[in-house]
Amino acid sequence: MVDRADRERICLIGFGEVGRVLAADLLSAGVSRLMAWDTQFTDPASGPAQAARSLQVTLGTDVRHAAGEASLILSAVTAAQDVAAAMSVAPHLSPEALFVDLNSVSPGVKQQVATIIEQGGGRYVEAAIMSPIAPKRSASPMLLGGPHAQEFADVARRLGFTGLQVFSDTVGKASAAKMCRSVVVKGMEALLTESLLTARRYGVEQTVIDSLRNLFPAPDWAALARYMISRSLIHGTRRAEEMWQVAATVDEAGFEPWMSAASAQRQQWAAQFAALAAHEDLEGMLDALLAEAGEQPEKEPC
Repeated sequence: MVDRADRERICLIGFGEVGRVLAADLLSAGVSRLMAWDTQFTDPASGPAQAARSLQVTLGTDVRHAAGEASLILSAVTAAQDVAAAMSVAPHLSPEALFVDLNSVSPGVKQQVATIIEQGGGRYVEAAIMSPIAPKRSASPMLLGGPHAQEFADVARRLGFTGLQVFSDTVGKASAAKMCRSVVVKGMEALLTESLLTARRYGVEQTVIDSLRNLFPAPDWAALARYMISRSLIHGTRRAEEMWQVAATVDEAGFEPWMSAASAQRQQWAAQFAALAAHEDLEGMLDALLAEAGEQPEKEPC
C-alpha cells in the first residue's frame, strides 16, 4: 500500500485547516510526491507558508509548478475562491488528472467548476465533507459525486480516505446534501450565539439552557453551546462564506433563503471576536463577548 501511495503525484490547492490535515495524513500514508500551492505562499511569513514548511511539504512556486504534473489535485480553498482556484489550475492540468473539489459551495458552483476542469482536460470529482475535519481527519465521512467519483474512491482508499461514499453520478447532489446539513449545523451555531448572548445580557442563560435540556436531551448543553459558539468565533469568516453558498443552494431550489442569509450575517459578526474562543467556560465567553460588543452582563440588584 505504501509503495503504491508513494508513486502518487498529488497537489493540494489551499493550505488552510483542511489542506493541513490532509497534507499530514497523506505524508503519513507514504506519499512522498506531495506539493502544495496557496496564494499566501507568496509571503514566506504567512501562516500557510509556515505550516507547509513545518510539515515538510514542497511549496509550489506558483500554481503551474504545483499542479502541472500532478495526477491528483485536491482543492481545499475557501468557498469564495472555489471558481478562481479551478480557473487557475485548469490551463496546467495533466491529461486525465483527477481534480477533487472539497469546497463547501452550492450545487450550481460545483457544476460551474466541473465545466472549467473538464474543458481543461481534467476529470472533475465532487466531494462533500460531512463533518468537521479535525476528529477523523482524512477518514471523515465524505460524499463523492460525478462520473469519475468511483475512480477517485479507489485511489483515495489506498491513501487513508476510509469514510468515502460514492453518492451520485450527477455533480451537485453531494453538495446539496452538505449545504442542507449546514442550514441546521451552522444555523444552530448562529442561533445559540444570538440566544445565549441575549440571555446572558438579561441574566437568564441558565434557565434557557435548562429548558433546552428538557426539550432536547443532550449530555451537556452548556458545553455544546460553548463549543458551537467558539466554532463561529474561530471560523466565522469561512462559515459566513459557506452560509452564503447555502443561501445560494436554497435559492437555486426555488426558495427564499431567509434563515441561511441571517445565519451568514451572524457568523460574519462572530468572526471579529476570534480571540474570545480561548475562554473555557460558556459564561466567561459570553461575558467577554458582551464586553467586546459594548455591553455588560446584567447584574443582580444589590
